[in-house]
Amino acid sequence: MEHLNLALAVVGGLVLVVGLLSSPLDRSWLSVPLLAFLLGVALGPEAMDLLDPRAWGDSKKLMEETARITLGISLMGIALRLPPDYPFSHWRSLVILLAIGMPAMCLISALLTYGVLGLPLLIALLVGAAVCPTDPVVASSIVTGGVAKENLPGSFRHLLSSESGANDGLAYPLVLLPILLLTTPTGDAWLDWFGRVWLWEVGGGVLVGIVLGWATGRALRWSEERGYLDQPSFLSITVALTIFVLGVGALLGTNSILGVFAAGLAFDQKVGGKDRSEEDNVQEAVNILLTLPAFILFGLIAPWDEWWALGWAGLALVLLVLLLRRLPAILLLSPWLPSLRDRSIVWVMGWFGPIGISALYYATLASSRTGHERVWVAVSLIVAISLLVHGLTAAPFAKMYGHWQRRQQARNK
Repeated sequence: MEHLNLALAVVGGLVLVVGLLSSPLDRSWLSVPLLAFLLGVALGPEAMDLLDPRAWGDSKKLMEETARITLGISLMGIALRLPPDYPFSHWRSLVILLAIGMPAMCLISALLTYGVLGLPLLIALLVGAAVCPTDPVVASSIVTGGVAKENLPGSFRHLLSSESGANDGLAYPLVLLPILLLTTPTGDAWLDWFGRVWLWEVGGGVLVGIVLGWATGRALRWSEERGYLDQPSFLSITVALTIFVLGVGALLGTNSILGVFAAGLAFDQKVGGKDRSEEDNVQEAVNILLTLPAFILFGLIAPWDEWWALGWAGLALVLLVLLLRRLPAILLLSPWLPSLRDRSIVWVMGWFGPIGISALYYATLASSRTGHERVWVAVSLIVAISLLVHGLTAAPFAKMYGHWQRRQQARNK
């Protein structure tokens, strides 16, 4: 009970600090996810040893479920933040990023892992698949807030948000393929992958999300029109919808993470036309605050001894993945992405593809299903360095781009 109260005090205290200092933090070099991770490290077994999740049970299972809930909350926030018609008016860009860009990032990361760490090919593919999605939680800290809105174009922020919202769920079949090949006969693995994973878990997850999101949006409108809502709360409805879809999707055996994003988009089609700017600000603030426990937990369970054991090869892998996983793919695909016509924003888009909670979720999932601990070690190291590097560069790079853009506009006048 003492550990529970200490954990509550830590999370509550951090939420208070972030809430009271949101503007200075937004403009500083220290991102909120990075701050939460560092706090977890400081309180964990490697530092002050005040909290040790290993004493609470299966720490990786706890990380997996915490990450799943965190992803659901963040994906709902992204879906509601996008203009309602954005996924339909920019579907070609999304298809290119998801159908070509994401598999390319997976293969690049897998080949780097295979070459640098010398892991078996299927294990390397697991690592590549886990780190290929752009993390929606860390990406939100890059595309929201005053600094981002002042310096980065809306087209870029919407494209990065929609990509990070969709590819977290769509990375699931990429992760499941090597898992199935490692745990079942090859012929059965491919049949299971095409039949169960794609048709039911992915397709069924999207369908369940659309139905529940549309029905909830319709019910909200119906209730508002009849005055049945005493004190209407857009936030409480969307949080409840997130939890509802996560639960129903998991019970039906579908991809509940992708289902939440689909539910948010469908819900927004019914309610997005109304003026909800104040509610949207509250929603975004709550999304950020509710994601902090996941990063604190990651800091508490970070496998430092295993990271040190990787030596220079581990550091080389991280640097190569951060430099080569995303940037080459975005540079090659940029001619077919209308939102990235400006060459400078292509480099920003290519760099800001943070790796975070979604990778931790898939790493714990893969580790538990295959028993290969090396997937968790490699992926968690990449996540930790990504939090550091992308967290420290988000605000400065956004300001640099905004300054460059204003200078270009002044020259053209």
